[in-house]
Formats: sequence, structure tokens, C-alpha cells
Amino acid sequence: MAAKLFLHGVPDSPAIWRPLLDRLDLGDTPVAVPALPGFTGPLPAGFAATKEAYADWAVGEAEALCAQHGPIDIVGHDWGALIAQRVAMLRPDLIRSWAVSNAVIDPDYRGHRIARIWNTPILGEIFMALSAPAKLAQGLATQGMPADIAAEEAAQWANKDKRRAILKLYRSAKGLSFEHDWARDIDKLPANGALIWGAGDPYVELSVAERFAASTGVPLTVIEGAGHWAIAECPAEVATALRTFWSRL
Repeated sequence: MAAKLFLHGVPDSPAIWRPLLDRLDLGDTPVAVPALPGFTGPLPAGFAATKEAYADWAVGEAEALCAQHGPIDIVGHDWGALIAQRVAMLRPDLIRSWAVSNAVIDPDYRGHRIARIWNTPILGEIFMALSAPAKLAQGLATQGMPADIAAEEAAQWANKDKRRAILKLYRSAKGLSFEHDWARDIDKLPANGALIWGAGDPYVELSVAERFAASTGVPLTVIEGAGHWAIAECPAEVATALRTFWSRL
């Protein structure tokens, strides 16, 4: 089976993949679940933390896996989904397949409320400063993230580099607008793609996924009863969708 690369989103870490990886039971399949630079430790010296910097970093991760095991299956959630799609656009030679959950590069999407706040200088910094870890953990758990993972993710909020990286990342994307850059390369995505979506996502509505699927022909699996973190909220259903997708390649 092809090697797998899993990319998490914001405000997460590799911990968000644990429930899904447990259900996938990939055995001896090579799996990489890296942390986005700056999200679980200090920002590397000279790392710009822009969307382009994260895409270049992820290309490097994909190159390393592909060099050892051949073309990979890349899976992304949230910002990890956007980065995964960008990697597939830039380096289709590295990719056997791509699958994304609850975020997609879309020319018409304009970002959710928090993305717009983070995109605003000063306001974003104030919002970050007022986002206490305990409150963040409670909010994530309320939205369906397993409580233990929510607590783990929230504890990392004390990392100032993580908060700085998130602000830099969102501002490099003007909140979450890809109309004038990444979205222009949607036709460069390899054919073997899949969308997996929590039906009740309050950040990226299901209609965004439906629009993308209709315009590109990429198959969409909707996870009913799940929200933005469907990968952790309903891991068995997401695992089934991924296994089915991979079995058809």
C-alpha cells in the first residue's frame, strides 16, 4: 500500500489524527504525521509561516516519503487540506491520490468569522491574547472534538510561536481567500481526489464542498452528524470512506 502523509490544520496538531489512525489500522504501511512548523514547538529560524512557506515545507515532506516508497496518498484536514491540495497541484509526480476534509481551495470562499479576525492587524493579536486555553478546550470539545484531544490542543496555545504562525498564515491568505492565486490552479489537481465532509461544519459549510465537487467531478462523502472535526468526531465513518477511496485506485 502507498505511503500516507497526514497534514493537520488550525489550531490543531498531529494529535487530531489519532482517532482516525486507530480506525484505519494501516499496519506496516509507511505513515508520516508531521506537525506544521511552529505548531508544537518554536518556529524554525527564517521560516516565514506564510501559506507558500507551509506548502513548500509540505512538498519537502512528500518528496522524502516518495523517495523511499513511491507516489504517496496525501490526506489533509482544515489548513492541512488546503496545503495538501497545493502540494498535489505543484508536484503531481509525488502523489498517487489526495483526500481532504472540511476545507478546499475554492475561488468563492471568503473565510469564516475567526479567520477574518485573525487577518486583521491588532484585532487578531487581541483576540489571540484573550483566547485562554481552558476556554479554547471547552469550545473545541463543544464542537465535537474528543475532550482529551481538545485539552491537548488547547495546552499548546501557550506557545507564542504557534499563535504568531497562525496569524502569519491567515494574513498571507488574506483571511482565507484563494481567488487570485491557488484557486487558479485547480485544474492542475491530479484526478485521484476525494472530499470527506462533516455535514454540520460551521466554518466551511457543506455547500462549499458541494460546489467544488460539482465543478470538478471529485467525489464527495458527507459525514452526517459531524462538524468541522469529523476526522476525530466520527473516525470510523471517515476511515471507511478513505479505505473505500484507496481501494478503487
